[in-house]
Amino acid sequence: MQGVAVAVVARDVVFHSGARELAVFLGQACCTNGLAMPCVSSALCLNGKMTGVKIALLITCLGDVLRPSAGRATVDLLRRLGHDVVFPQDQTCCGQPMYNSGFSELAQVQAQHTIRVFEEYERVVTPSGSCAAMVKVEYPHLLKDDRQWHARAERLAARTFELADFLVNQLGVTDVGARYEGRVAVHFACHLRMLNQTDEVDRLVANVEGAELIPIERRDQCCGFGGSFAVRYAHISGAMVDDKMACILRAGADALVSTDNGCLMNVGGRLHREGQQTEVLHIAELLERR
Repeated sequence: MQGVAVAVVARDVVFHSGARELAVFLGQACCTNGLAMPCVSSALCLNGKMTGVKIALLITCLGDVLRPSAGRATVDLLRRLGHDVVFPQDQTCCGQPMYNSGFSELAQVQAQHTIRVFEEYERVVTPSGSCAAMVKVEYPHLLKDDRQWHARAERLAARTFELADFLVNQLGVTDVGARYEGRVAVHFACHLRMLNQTDEVDRLVANVEGAELIPIERRDQCCGFGGSFAVRYAHISGAMVDDKMACILRAGADALVSTDNGCLMNVGGRLHREGQQTEVLHIAELLERR
């Protein structure tokens, strides 16, 4: 995949994701202005579970550039469960890096662009608690002073879901037919708290055939990534990821699973530098193991 391209028009900055390859993987033609044709819900309910949902994939910057395998696994999984997945090609960074760095005006531009791209879809799913929290929690706050944009942000927030949340709480699915032989630990990514999520990932892992879900100390403690935090405060970030790695190793996990690519990049990188063999997997990647 290409890297992240930057388009600057006058004073408005929009960061464009370079994930065109994923659209080819999805087997779809380019979407005009990133929008699908307006649609009504196509979901059916069978045995208390939704099937045939029209889903737009919000891939995220890290999913695009550094871990596209998580995006592919997300698409494969949702399609295997009977849903229609599309990739709006005009999607960009959700604006979280600008927002967290204090550039609220730039973040508002990103938020408005993302709303325009995704608001016509009945469901938006992202393999990232961090980006889901940006859309669901921060967009309405960012745009609260503009009545029209605030209403549009609220509507998109209500239709946007982190992957594990979507599977467990929206589709009612905890067993997707996955198989993995080994001891699996879960890192509870920080932004899942903003989404009021609790044990969704645990429930999915517990239903993977052959997998043993094992506890780790301080499972919900930050791994030290925090986006630009890891750059600005590298010494603090390094100490935090060292502690997280020690917890994982003491548990004797064969694999570490989480919902966010930033956490996986940070913890996985530290494990690799220390010569450890613990496998690091996005929850979508684990659920696509057969």
